[in-house]
Amino acid sequence: MSLSISIFTRVVALVLIGLAMAPAVEAADRDRLLSEPGVYGTFAAFSLDADWGKQDLPVRIAQLTVLKGVVEQHREKMAIDVYLLRGLSDHADVLFRIHAIELRETQQFLLDLQSSLFGKHLTTTAIMHGLTKKANYVPGMPDQVKAELKNSSEPGPKPYAIVIPIRKSADWWGLDQDKRAAMMLEHTEASAPYIKTVKRKLYHSSGLDDLDFITYFETSKLEDFHSLILALEKVKEFPYNRRFGHPTLIGTVKSLDEIIEILAQ
Repeated sequence: MSLSISIFTRVVALVLIGLAMAPAVEAADRDRLLSEPGVYGTFAAFSLDADWGKQDLPVRIAQLTVLKGVVEQHREKMAIDVYLLRGLSDHADVLFRIHAIELRETQQFLLDLQSSLFGKHLTTTAIMHGLTKKANYVPGMPDQVKAELKNSSEPGPKPYAIVIPIRKSADWWGLDQDKRAAMMLEHTEASAPYIKTVKRKLYHSSGLDDLDFITYFETSKLEDFHSLILALEKVKEFPYNRRFGHPTLIGTVKSLDEIIEILAQ
């Protein structure tokens, strides 16, 4: 057993070293894609089929090398993050979060991924699209609330990622702007105690998917995330959610090299 583990470790190390020595591809402006409005965000979750684990180790590593190549090639135009869901979610094994200026660029990445030798073993669990926009309600909120929203999250890694899709009821969209703004102020005030420990990002999906919003969270303190959701369930806006989750995706933030090493085992 120890010999097999040693061989496995050496093979993975050699593959990763070889990939690191490959010609570098100029990456897209990741900071801009993750911070500016008008960027498309896609969440693509996949499960690996039963044949994946039946293949010999060198075959799995060769196919994961192809995965690495596909991702690095498309990082020239978009930001691609990878998450490990296996072990924490029964919905999927891996999740890709993709940010791109054009949705067709995301489409090409997913087509290249699924047609690759590695992609042949992927079964699509969920693909959700959204668009980043400027905050609708924050400009009209009290200065104290806006100041609290500017508080940066605590330093250090946030290893957990959670994705929750949301669809609002027709009654919500039928409310006038003032009523929605008042309820969103209550929503924001309920969220304020968790701003430093739970990082969040909102994507608008109406017309792009069978959703209205995709909410993305990162945290190192799942108990705070749990308390955040409990607090939001008590505000007046929450009953207007026709769909909250379904699926709720939870996983860990990993580098692509870490994902490769885990999936190769």
